[in-house]
Amino acid sequence: MKRYRRIGSPSIQPSEITPEPIYRNRRRFMQAALSMTALPVLGFSSQAGATDYDIAGDLPIYEGPSWLQPKLASAVHNPGYSTEEKLAPYYDAITHNNFYEFGTDKRDPVRHAQGLITDPWQVEISGAVAKPGQYHLEDILAPHALEDRIYRLRCVEAWSMVIPWLGFPLADLIKRFEPTSKAKYVHFTTLEDKEQMPGQSNLFGTITWPYVEGLRIDEAMNPLALLVVGMYGNALPPQNGAPLRLVVPWKYGFKSIKSIVRIHFSETMPQTSWNHIAPDEYGFYANVNPAVDHPRWSQATERRLPSSLFSPNIIDTLPFNGYAEEVADLYKGMDLKQWF
Repeated sequence: MKRYRRIGSPSIQPSEITPEPIYRNRRRFMQAALSMTALPVLGFSSQAGATDYDIAGDLPIYEGPSWLQPKLASAVHNPGYSTEEKLAPYYDAITHNNFYEFGTDKRDPVRHAQGLITDPWQVEISGAVAKPGQYHLEDILAPHALEDRIYRLRCVEAWSMVIPWLGFPLADLIKRFEPTSKAKYVHFTTLEDKEQMPGQSNLFGTITWPYVEGLRIDEAMNPLALLVVGMYGNALPPQNGAPLRLVVPWKYGFKSIKSIVRIHFSETMPQTSWNHIAPDEYGFYANVNPAVDHPRWSQATERRLPSSLFSPNIIDTLPFNGYAEEVADLYKGMDLKQWF
């Protein structure tokens, strides 16, 4: 059910006056984004309503391309993949991001990503599969029904959110392209485009572009692994990984790669970006594990957003981010301190 804000009313009723907290949120967003001139390219709308999720009326809604909108509207909430924990405010979810392609500050993605062209978009399927090729995103999504799932997101930096995503199981895509017996791992690659992604031109950056992540094939086939095209009932914002990202909720957030342009199947473990940069700090598996600290900070607790200096909202971190029942068997017999 969509809500719409009235425009062009002959008189302003008291009930229509924007509450001060919403007004301040809008001002904060506008200051962070710096410029809204590129937003129409992405289907931005400040008038189209959201869905059942609580989105302040003056915050931006990302509608995505016209072909995607019917799929988003027909998405079904899957109660089997949900949580009763409080959702992150939409404002926090769209303005607090790690997306180093646009800069290293948490606000850089919302400042610099608004001009990212996400339609048309192609994804290369390659490697040990029966149906390799370049596919338009519209064709990739065509046979898949979208689900609304609410997942915890735990960053390796020890902050976390609870976010409603719109997507479909990664396993469904894998089955469709028919990996061969040699496909032991799945590699994912982010767009490399220095003109659109200023962080890729940073002379002092540590990442060798493009950004690469990967999963074991059995991890990728787990029902929790989700290919995502939307959040909070609407299309993904560019700063959150539009138009296609991965969400692997039992792993630290850097495994949930954004703006995917290639999915490759191989017999060998991929050299993933953060594992390549600092293998003693960022393991290939990156399972959320409160018993294994980062070399520079504890992973036993996390700061659940929103939080503040006077209300830090610190909570205990759960093994596998609370999804142990669904995924622990994937790592049976492994030393998770060694294979972190």
